[in-house]
Amino acid sequence: MKAALIAPLLAAALTAQATPNTPPPPQREPLLLRNATLHPVSGPVIANGSLRIEAGKVRAIGGAELAAPPGTKVVDLGGRHVYPGMVAANTSLGLAEIRAVNASNDSTETGPLNPNARALVAFNADSELLPVTRAGGVLAALSVPEAGRTGLIAGTSALLQLEGWNWQDMALRPEVALHIAVPRLRLNSALFPTQTEARLAEIRRSTEARLKLLDEAFDSAKAYALARAADPATPIDTRWEAMRPVLPAAPGAVPERAVFMHADDLAQIRFALDFAARHGLKLVIVGGADSWRVADTLRERNVPVIIGGLLRLPMRRDDPPDALFTLPAQLAAAGVRYCIADGGRDATNERNLPFEAAHARAFGLSDDEALKAVTLYPAQILGIADQLGSLEVGKLANLFVSDGDPLEPSTRIERVFIQGREIELSDRQTALRDKYLKRPGP
Repeated sequence: MKAALIAPLLAAALTAQATPNTPPPPQREPLLLRNATLHPVSGPVIANGSLRIEAGKVRAIGGAELAAPPGTKVVDLGGRHVYPGMVAANTSLGLAEIRAVNASNDSTETGPLNPNARALVAFNADSELLPVTRAGGVLAALSVPEAGRTGLIAGTSALLQLEGWNWQDMALRPEVALHIAVPRLRLNSALFPTQTEARLAEIRRSTEARLKLLDEAFDSAKAYALARAADPATPIDTRWEAMRPVLPAAPGAVPERAVFMHADDLAQIRFALDFAARHGLKLVIVGGADSWRVADTLRERNVPVIIGGLLRLPMRRDDPPDALFTLPAQLAAAGVRYCIADGGRDATNERNLPFEAAHARAFGLSDDEALKAVTLYPAQILGIADQLGSLEVGKLANLFVSDGDPLEPSTRIERVFIQGREIELSDRQTALRDKYLKRPGP
């Protein structure tokens, strides 16, 4: 009797957790989009343009004269705008569903050192947040493991397109970077009025111990890499093995993989710069609220910044209210490589990525720069600009059709294509909308 009651409830729960969208099969027939305003991002806007897609890639871009080979499906877009899909460079998509429900979160491992944690294999391809995010024009995302309150090395991120049956189908770059959470280093006693001086001293000692542990981890990884290179029969340690790609193969060599250090405060960013120089790492700063203060150093060392969201409070009480809104424009003016991302923790708001860029545009960033900050620039920083970020021949046909500027909240995204396949624009939110539109009146 109990089993008969439990089985339907369990089935209903599992069904509710999965997105109803069915991934379409690979593109089989060529597709020509005509009569569109094309925004390549990497070049000038093409009015009355045409774009041909074959085998999931852009094969030709031109004007109204672009030919349609036999067997090509031709779609007249009626003057609509075509943009490359946006790239979210700092998310917990696929790893965290409902923050208040622990069973739906798989973003954080226990313990301070987890370099062997891989976001890819934990990614939930049935997350209900994916179609919601796609509907905002965000078609690829870096899924980032988190370090937790006391963690240091969180693990390795993965870049995935936001459509597919499973993570194997969706992976564009299975392993992108090793992520490190830099501990808070600026301890302002005024922020802890109830803490005694002894307690504050204990916090400082704890921070020093964590920084020492981080150094020791990299020293151990280097020693392990040398031992493995000298003798392949050396027993494999999965933690240090995962760190080998971020270490230089020889003194002065550029590592195969980058280290993304999550740092907002000036002291954290300076520590990250010194740490990377000491260990020979290829560094990217994530967060970077104070990065404008060391912009010259970042430019000289060619250290990119993934801005971790603009819609948050300034770092200091005496900072101007628009300190973060103007950050992208300041980095652009200083010649620092950057892109705009969300804060990372709240995957439910990744659909708002274009509006992060819109705020930057309202505070000094040009129209072209604002669009590049969520398309081409994140693709370049994540090492996938040969496939994503702009409308160019040979790149993946991951694009969307809109009735206007995607950085404007009033714009409607009408069609989405991923590798040339048109994706259904329905999700849990549209289902609820449709349901309550049918509600009878009083």
